[in-house]
Amino acid sequence: MELGALDRADDRPPYRQIADHLRAAIERGELQPGDRLPSEAALMKHYHVARMTARQAIQELRSEGRVVSEQGRGVFVRQAPPVRRLASERFARRHRDAGLAAFSAEAVKSGFTPSVDQIEVSRGLPPPEIRERLRLPADAPVVIRSRRYLADGRPVNTAVSYIPADIADGTRIAELDTGPGGIYARLEERGHVLDRFTEVVSARMPTAAERRRLDLPPGTPVIVLVRTAFDTTGRPVEVCDNVKSAPAYVLEYDFPAR
Repeated sequence: MELGALDRADDRPPYRQIADHLRAAIERGELQPGDRLPSEAALMKHYHVARMTARQAIQELRSEGRVVSEQGRGVFVRQAPPVRRLASERFARRHRDAGLAAFSAEAVKSGFTPSVDQIEVSRGLPPPEIRERLRLPADAPVVIRSRRYLADGRPVNTAVSYIPADIADGTRIAELDTGPGGIYARLEERGHVLDRFTEVVSARMPTAAERRRLDLPPGTPVIVLVRTAFDTTGRPVEVCDNVKSAPAYVLEYDFPAR
């Protein structure tokens, strides 16, 4: 890997020049996802700089989300996103007909092994903002399904679904295992044929609990995606509150220009 040398005529701080060299090596593919960066000692020797300068250069890349630190092992180029999420494709009825829930359909396309753990099912009143999305009266209960999704054993997403109890009661939606095709297949079996979805996407830093559940390195942001599913009568039948590891996802949307 060719890192070059500091340009003494450059008025930028040395640590930013070093960060530029490392960034360029990543973009050229000389440093691949999962590769270890040169150590602070190696950068100090190559560039003839102090340890703090080498540390600042690495911190620059860490703040951009390009690299992650692993305690006792070093700093590594962040792995490429394993999940490419095409919104217009993942909810296609043919996937449910084939017994695939949305995450499993993404796994087939992206080539990772999907798994789900930390599944919890309960019944109660939804938070006010969820109740508004579901257009429910204040005393209407919902079935709450919480779970964590993993790609190749790595946590990438947590999700909490809220389904009106009058729809979920008596179905496998209220059980730990929803069966082939997941929640949406059970909704359609109940007569709530899905018609459209709305998604609200934002980004923020995770809470301490979210960092633990998603096994996130310090400084890693999350994507918050709240989805509402509507049936053909226009009734909202599910709200799903997702928290995604930002580096683990590429969100893709395909929609007509009209």
